[in-house]
Amino acid sequence: MAKQGREKNTKNKAKHGKLMARKKNKLKTEKELRKERLKEIVAKAKTQS
Repeated sequence: MAKQGREKNTKNKAKHGKLMARKKNKLKTEKELRKERLKEIVAKAKTQS
């Protein structure tokens, strides 16, 4: 028999998807930031030597 009333888990799945997307975006921005910092350090080292 089909469940009566609200659909099961749709709210939790949406929330989980939202949180996972936020986490993925955060990791991506941190990775890009790290890459930029490394580029700056390498450029600074090249100019000094």
